[in-house]
Amino acid sequence: MRIVGLTGGIASGKSTVSNLFKANGIPVVDADVVARNVLKKGSGGWKRVVAAFGEEILLPSREVDRPKLGQMVFSSDSKRQLLNKLMAPYISSGIFWEILKQWAKGAKVIVVDIPLLFEVKMDKWTKPIVVVWVSQEIQLKRLMERDGLSEEDARNRVMAQMSLDLKRSKADVVIENNGGLDDLKQQFDKVLSEIRRPLTWTEFWRSRQGAFSVLGLLTSGLVVCKQFNMGS
Repeated sequence: MRIVGLTGGIASGKSTVSNLFKANGIPVVDADVVARNVLKKGSGGWKRVVAAFGEEILLPSREVDRPKLGQMVFSSDSKRQLLNKLMAPYISSGIFWEILKQWAKGAKVIVVDIPLLFEVKMDKWTKPIVVVWVSQEIQLKRLMERDGLSEEDARNRVMAQMSLDLKRSKADVVIENNGGLDDLKQQFDKVLSEIRRPLTWTEFWRSRQGAFSVLGLLTSGLVVCKQFNMGS
């Protein structure tokens, strides 16, 4: 199975690329969706985060007020690092189970959409790594327009993440998103062709089909050995 790592930065267009993969029949494991599930009321992640940040981050429904929590951690390096530390084990295990579900369905190629791909060291398990890159100037402009933020707040959120230039240097494939949607789709089509190329032997043996092939070979071998022993 080929596990593709997809990452970028806030307002870089990563979600648009993720949706393009889905539209083309490629299953996507979305770390943001996993993170939302991890923070559901009463879950283990919810309990740890509330214990660390206090009940002021909760809505009347007792669910986490995500915008409030986000504003809190983006304004403080220490709080952001604490939140990442608390959430990382739950998110990693959640992503693992989502990958396993896709493996069980027989998926040969899946995309793991995770903003903190490099920060949580999941880049070790994904190949190729696709980075959606945009200049910081355009990134700030899009973020301010999208979320109605001041330039200072937008800059704080951008600077809180690993720089896109650094992510770009670690990528196998880069999608530059400084232009419009048509340009993005043209680049995506090329990436999609690369993603859909035949699996390597290593990737094949990791797939469900490969695992069953190995199981079949082992079973056949045991039967042959048994027959040989009976004949002798």
